[in-house]
Amino acid sequence: MDFYDKDIVSIRDFTRDEIEQILDLSEVMIPYANGDKVKRPLDGRILGNLFFEPSTRTKLSFESAALRLGAEVIDVSQMSMTSISKGETLADTIRMVDTYCDVIVLRHPHEGAARLAAKFSINPVINAGDGAGSHPTQTLLDLFTMRREKGSIDGLNIVLVGDLKYGRTVHSLADALAMFGARLTFVAPESLQMPEDTVRHIGERGCSPRKTDCLEEVIDDADVLYVTRIQKERFPDPDEYQKVAGMYRVDNAMLREAKSDLIVMHPLPRIDEIAPEVDRTPHAKYFDQAFNGIPVRMALLCAVLGGKM
Repeated sequence: MDFYDKDIVSIRDFTRDEIEQILDLSEVMIPYANGDKVKRPLDGRILGNLFFEPSTRTKLSFESAALRLGAEVIDVSQMSMTSISKGETLADTIRMVDTYCDVIVLRHPHEGAARLAAKFSINPVINAGDGAGSHPTQTLLDLFTMRREKGSIDGLNIVLVGDLKYGRTVHSLADALAMFGARLTFVAPESLQMPEDTVRHIGERGCSPRKTDCLEEVIDDADVLYVTRIQKERFPDPDEYQKVAGMYRVDNAMLREAKSDLIVMHPLPRIDEIAPEVDRTPHAKYFDQAFNGIPVRMALLCAVLGGKM
């Protein structure tokens, strides 16, 4: 696939081969992401970070990726300081930002916002998370982490646990893992189980996930444990959140039942779903995972802007 000038809206827009192209390019980016090598293929380019929701890792890693490649960054994350506060529509905002930069990275609370933005932008739009919808660049860095840690994604037994209803990262990740023939287990209370649209889509790819609300009964056979926080901000009813808050917690006692080479991942931020004691074990890969956002997003920016490494 020629990624030049293409929007990155959903992982469903990718084939497995296209995903592997990005992962391969991400490997090349590692020494540049570390600062061990320097190259400026995007010198003179401008990235527009347009974040309507809070972000630490996604926002900063996109900024770091752009700067490592020689691009400049304009940042819009205080919406009260923009014409959005005056009632300007998303479509008009996108038209304006599009004139000031070469690529737009958009995070928005409403599902489908990135797809809408891509219709009004001449330059590429990269979806940095749209409500409870999808988060394709997070999925790519998650796959990259799994491949680096396990050697291959094919056939891995992967347990996704926590808020599978509102957690956009697991929606995109399940779609992608089905392409790689992974075995999936969804651990959540019924009220927070994976949306039927995602279950149906991965079923069309031949994936029949196991569903349970008990982590203890499946952790012993897992290769990857992907933990998510309960998305408090997306619950329409605070009382419903309280019913499930703190339902799952991974600690060293639980991990004694796991494989010695199990890796624990988390898109972060965490609240209390992974005990700090886990950080010191060989299982913990979530901070490596966060770093991997830099080379992966460097690869994407080079791909859509035509930068040559």
